[in-house]
Amino acid sequence: MGLAKETIMGGGGRVAKVEIQQKKPLSRVPNTKPPFTVGQLKKAIPPHCFQRSLLTSLSYVVYDLSLAFIFYIATTYFHLLPHPFSLIAWPIYWVLQGCILTGVWVIAHECGHHAFSKYPWVDDVVGLTVHSALLVPYFSWKISHRRHHSNTGSLDRDEVFVPKPKSKVAWYTKYLNNPLGRAASLLITLTIGWPLYLAFNVSGRPYDGFASHYHPYAPIYSNRERLLIYVSDVALFSVTYLLYRVATMKGLVWLLCVYGVPLLIVNGFLVTITYLQHTHYALPHYDSSEWDWLRGALATMDRDYGILNKVFHHITDTHVAHHLFSTMPHYHATEATNAMKPILGEYYRFDDTPFYKALWREARECLYVEPDEGTSEKGVYWYRNKY
Repeated sequence: MGLAKETIMGGGGRVAKVEIQQKKPLSRVPNTKPPFTVGQLKKAIPPHCFQRSLLTSLSYVVYDLSLAFIFYIATTYFHLLPHPFSLIAWPIYWVLQGCILTGVWVIAHECGHHAFSKYPWVDDVVGLTVHSALLVPYFSWKISHRRHHSNTGSLDRDEVFVPKPKSKVAWYTKYLNNPLGRAASLLITLTIGWPLYLAFNVSGRPYDGFASHYHPYAPIYSNRERLLIYVSDVALFSVTYLLYRVATMKGLVWLLCVYGVPLLIVNGFLVTITYLQHTHYALPHYDSSEWDWLRGALATMDRDYGILNKVFHHITDTHVAHHLFSTMPHYHATEATNAMKPILGEYYRFDDTPFYKALWREARECLYVEPDEGTSEKGVYWYRNKY
């Protein structure tokens, strides 16, 4: 925070100068080799932060699902409310249920990282069940997401929200670089961006051939992984059939109101969280001549979502720690982050801009990446927005 002076007129014509706090823009994350190692960071974290408790993890699942069930039960009484409260209650339900189910989604994501318990089979059973219920192909995404963690910040090998250099940006993009075009792009991204990525690899790393999370023989997967893609597909087909049966009994409108709209909000938050974690003018990206795992993992931004940090199990404000130690359970991530900060120093970035403001700002400022001119670091790329 910086200080600015402003002159104001006081009582009796007196002039007073007051100091007003102004927020300084975040400086760039250093792109040089860090003066610390992953081992040193790990030693700074209390050992218990790496311990995974099955009972503790299950307690979060039970708590979240209990809230989700209570919200669902509440919908059965909406018709008793006087007009217009019966109509107002539905949007409130959609937002609350969408937020809670986003937290459930995050726990299933932890299962994919083997951060839920000491038992891989338990993690996979819980993750497959929960993610399938939210129409996510658990194993398919677990595999591609693991590659994202292995290649974060790499322009050549990262998996999702990989920025393009100016020369490869689509010709029509500059016509969307205005408030109306930006709003339309964000609307599409937040509503159908997630299913488009899963089905067609939109915004993902380029592959030779059709890259879909539902296709067992997609180039995303190796031969030994293809059986797991079939498992994910069967689980999704089962959930889809169950939803179809529910729709035939209760009606499509009922299903959309109770399940569909909250799921849309979950998908919107998922895209927002992922996008903001890896998109910021202060974050570098690297080509193959410069990239290494540690610098890539540090090219991540912790964000502040207010009370939603807790609802989302701190995937928002402890994402740097998550990229450094992805098997650490979420309920220790805040303590671990605080323990690492003195060592990370200038390599740690936290942006407390409200997420909805940050979303608009990054969509305006982070359009493509280019190296700085007049520098020898040709493999280090930074976001630009001038065409």
